[in-house]
Amino acid sequence: MLRRRWKTIAAMFLLAVVISGVISAATPKRYESTASVFVTADARNISELGTGSFAITGRVASYASLAGQNGLMQRVIDRLNLQISPDQLASRVSAEVPEGTTFVDVSAKEDTAVKAQILATALSEEFVKYIEELETPNGQEASQIKATITNPANFNRDPVAPQTMLNLIIAALLGLVLGAGLALIRDLLDNTVKSVEDVEEVTKAPVMASVGIDKTMGKQPMLTDVKGFSPRGEAFRMLRTNLQYLDLDNPPKSLVITSAIAGEGKTSTSTNLAVALAQAGRRVLLIDGDLRRPRVAALLGLESSVGLTTVLVGRTKLEESIQRHQASGVYFLAGGPTPPNPTEVLQSQATHDLLAKLRAAYDAVIIDAPPLLPVADAAILGTAADGAILVTRHGKTHREELEAAAQRLDKVGARLFGTVVNMIPKRSGGSYSYYYYYEYDTSTPRKSGGARVAK
Repeated sequence: MLRRRWKTIAAMFLLAVVISGVISAATPKRYESTASVFVTADARNISELGTGSFAITGRVASYASLAGQNGLMQRVIDRLNLQISPDQLASRVSAEVPEGTTFVDVSAKEDTAVKAQILATALSEEFVKYIEELETPNGQEASQIKATITNPANFNRDPVAPQTMLNLIIAALLGLVLGAGLALIRDLLDNTVKSVEDVEEVTKAPVMASVGIDKTMGKQPMLTDVKGFSPRGEAFRMLRTNLQYLDLDNPPKSLVITSAIAGEGKTSTSTNLAVALAQAGRRVLLIDGDLRRPRVAALLGLESSVGLTTVLVGRTKLEESIQRHQASGVYFLAGGPTPPNPTEVLQSQATHDLLAKLRAAYDAVIIDAPPLLPVADAAILGTAADGAILVTRHGKTHREELEAAAQRLDKVGARLFGTVVNMIPKRSGGSYSYYYYYEYDTSTPRKSGGARVAK
């Protein structure tokens, strides 16, 4: 799950860190100054206050609560001539008693270190006077409680807020936790096929090859464009080898290459399979059987206006309509002009007779067909050919879609030889491991990666 969803985790991690950084940068800096006040009682009056140190400790806790009361706040405001209310000043000061002591630490926060020290100094001095006044009984000159400033207000150059580093660490941890949680939820809700086991379980057919993601595919879509060894080329050579063992007594010669939905790589699979077969010395005919959205001619750089439909209606002869791709040696029959009723054209006896004739004339006939779920064309072609190969895309095709596509072939009696899993990421791991990733320089091949792709 971590391998599949690492981008989600990384995105949440970065988002949390960035938000924390922005908030920390936008938060005004606050400086703090602290003074310590030691509170004692007149030994002669301890019996009046209580027994032992527990009594004075209990009273000290009540003194700390005076730090935010209006009486003391007004004294500090008058002393420093501040233009704020007692409640506003109370939000800037605090007092706490360290456990087990009779000390009161009074603190003040301001936007500069100097202002914080000045405020803490005034607060501690007024605090001492306030306590002694409150503890002096009427008519007596001396207070029963003695408060002394033991540590004057300090000067702290470092801001206490925002704590940028701490905020970033906490945000990073939260981002990782949230990212892992979101990744887990997405993984549980994801019903796309992500392994050989998924594909075989759904289709009840073997995985014949697995094609990894290749960053050069956009610029070099065909095997003829790839020089030397490549993982993609090795995948199609594996597919070519597996085709030889489909039926030893009656080897299939005509194959329909289709998919459940569009965008799963059926056209590139059919074209490169034809190239791989031609590279093995076989006489191969590639037919563009997708009469709705033909793409093979553009991929090969050949003419698309003459082909299957023009031959069926008698506008051109079959021999004149077949072209040859010079780089690969593959023979090609384009779809021709798009008819208004593609399904009826493919279902006609003329089409079946033509495919039978072509099957007898070539060592292998590869038909690129439309997706199975949107239209019935591929299922019809599957009955005219020896069988079909279903292309599915890792992490995109849903299990229900793949299962429905396999069932559609089964219902019309078309044989499903196997599947090809396309666009497998290197991090998928586990179920895909039949070839190694290499890279070649101009002289010496060298191994550059670990085992990847197909069972």
